[in-house]
Amino acid sequence: MKVVLKNVTKIFPPRNKAESDFTAVNNFTFTVPDGKLIGLLGPSGCGKSTTLYMICGLQKVSGGQIYFGDDEVTDLSPENRGVGLVFQNYALYPHMTVKQNIMFPLQNLKGADKLSKKEMLERTYQAAKLVQIDELMGRKPSELSGGQQQRVAIARALAKMPSVLLLDEPLSNLDARLRLQTREEIRRIQRETGITTIFVTHDQEEAMSISDMIVVMKAGVIQQTGKPQEVYDDPTNLFVAKFLGTPPINVFNGRVKNDELYIGGKAVMDVPGVADQEVIVGIRPEGFIPTANGPLECDLNSVEVMGRDVSVVSTHADSVNPIIRAIVNADYKIDPSEKTVRYALKPHKVLLFNKTTEVRIPIPPAFDVAVTDTLLKRKNKTEG
Repeated sequence: MKVVLKNVTKIFPPRNKAESDFTAVNNFTFTVPDGKLIGLLGPSGCGKSTTLYMICGLQKVSGGQIYFGDDEVTDLSPENRGVGLVFQNYALYPHMTVKQNIMFPLQNLKGADKLSKKEMLERTYQAAKLVQIDELMGRKPSELSGGQQQRVAIARALAKMPSVLLLDEPLSNLDARLRLQTREEIRRIQRETGITTIFVTHDQEEAMSISDMIVVMKAGVIQQTGKPQEVYDDPTNLFVAKFLGTPPINVFNGRVKNDELYIGGKAVMDVPGVADQEVIVGIRPEGFIPTANGPLECDLNSVEVMGRDVSVVSTHADSVNPIIRAIVNADYKIDPSEKTVRYALKPHKVLLFNKTTEVRIPIPPAFDVAVTDTLLKRKNKTEG
């Protein structure tokens, strides 16, 4: 089921005379393709959950239209929209068994949608089997782990055979290992069922790992949409660049002069075709190449060995971040006793932004990145 949002806006009225109207979602326009998993992503308070609740009908829109397929559902009641909603806190009934929790919404179906007891049981067990909890049907929520409870909540939503599945921060209450496992399960279930799914999270790693497309929001406004890797590689502004990526992007004050990028008074990279100006420079952690003659010199703080990779922590007078974190291959031997570390930069991992608007400034490709990286690695090994 395709979901279309056209100029959807949500304005909350003031709670008292001293306050003014609050616009939680502003002119949201986006189409969720049929059968895809879309991640709504952004910091707390950006309007992503409000958008989800307007899609399911729990929140009334202040303006705009919502369509499921070709049918407008803007003013349709939640129970008539054919959606399945999974809340952050699971919302399971503690006095009911797993089977009863999953079956509960089916018992409330009326009219043409009403099911026989046999049909309800079949749907209940089908949903439980899909999320791999069919052996736990007699247990109550208190007897389940957090991950198992989350699966019950998903099974309950799937039992209704919804046209659209909505997930509101479904993994935030799980520990790190369980979160990884459960997000893989959500992706598997979505692919097996083919249900159009909208996944709300503030965790960019979750959204990027399982989503077909992501929508990055800030203060109720869409900042950028696209495939996760494309948005990561080509952010439209500094906010998107800083929000996506773990560790986060390293930000410097810099300037462009005569087709060269300067950080701290030293030219660190050619940027042909970019006008002379003050800029904000973003360098992804994987964009640093340690080399003895590298143009970017930083004060070395520590070297953290992580197995196949090494995290090099340093500082620089023109860095906006308190520290600079570079992730390099463990084949590079960084001496932690040294006072400084020098880097060459991977051009495709360096992003420029307008100093005032923070909008991305494109850098025309000057040379083949892969060849440059290979030459620098060979040079580094020779010098080592």
